Amino acid sequence: MNAQNTDNYAVIMAGGIGSRFWPMSRQQHPKQFLDVLGTGQTLLQETFRRFKDIIPDENIFVVTNKSYSDLVQSQLPEIPTDNILLEPSRRNTAPCIAYACHKIAIKNQGARIIVAPSDHLILNSQVFAEKVQSGFDFVDCKNALLTLGIKPGRPDTGYGYIQFVNDDQHQDSFSKVKTFTEKPNLELAKSFVSSGEFLWNSGIFIASVSSFINAFEEHLPEMNVLFKEGIPFYYTGEEPAFIERAYSICANISIDYGVMEKASNVFVLPSDFGWSDLGTWGSLYDNSNKDARQNAVIGKNVMMQSSSGCIVNVPKDKLVVIQGLDNFIVVESDGILLICKMEDEQEIRQLVTNVKVEKGEEFV
Repeated sequence: MNAQNTDNYAVIMAGGIGSRFWPMSRQQHPKQFLDVLGTGQTLLQETFRRFKDIIPDENIFVVTNKSYSDLVQSQLPEIPTDNILLEPSRRNTAPCIAYACHKIAIKNQGARIIVAPSDHLILNSQVFAEKVQSGFDFVDCKNALLTLGIKPGRPDTGYGYIQFVNDDQHQDSFSKVKTFTEKPNLELAKSFVSSGEFLWNSGIFIASVSSFINAFEEHLPEMNVLFKEGIPFYYTGEEPAFIERAYSICANISIDYGVMEKASNVFVLPSDFGWSDLGTWGSLYDNSNKDARQNAVIGKNVMMQSSSGCIVNVPKDKLVVIQGLDNFIVVESDGILLICKMEDEQEIRQLVTNVKVEKGEEFV
């Protein structure tokens, strides 16, 4: 490990429920703790492995809900217990990043931090590592908030978009961010992609710890003061009680809305490392191996008859025969079966809500 790498830190956000991956992803065991790709590694473990080459194990932090503490410890035994930040309730991404930054600053005022979700797919780990290292070097000498923007391959309406100052001489270099746009409609997405001035928002951010804290101080001052008050308690037995109090009163807001869209020192680095946010069964289908009729099947005893364009995910010991289905999601997990049109996958979150109301919490 090179000496300079001791200033490199990662904060992996692993507290979500992943309800659009129901019924495989459940409240007690969300998708980041599952091997959804059939690689033998969970999404959280894959994320951790990507960072190991450029960041020491002891500098990798995971923020998760306190109910997932045992899952994180069992899947990532390499990281210190102090590096698992346990949230008592879900308050979106801004509080967890503020919490992590103030805790890391106690150990290393010169830290440069990458913040990343735990459940994304990245196919080219080497290019990813190179981009992250370039990002670390960039923020090391500049008071900047950097995001990794993904070159769009299609006008996707499921992603947020970043507009950047388009300098034709530096297509793959750092650019100033103009605007953030949340999931646009199809016409707008088409115009974004054709303009060449927009990238997908990966939700991966890099900055020095001081730049992160300065941004919170300017744009979310109450939240910053709140987590700054925890400095005497971090790394002590009093930390959990302090965090309980802090989360009971802190705002529920994303880092995008709370900081990135307001700050004037945001830059983007165009990137192409085989990224998907794996937010839906459709995105998993896009990134899965398919048979001659374009079916993506996980399960050793699945028979597809006169069916095409389906994603099927069932336990390996379950015999499943599917006849005459085109473009469907078929998932069986822990006694729950979902059959849903691929085009209606955005409705799965509402279906989960309906199940909770009509059948009870134990099914979600």
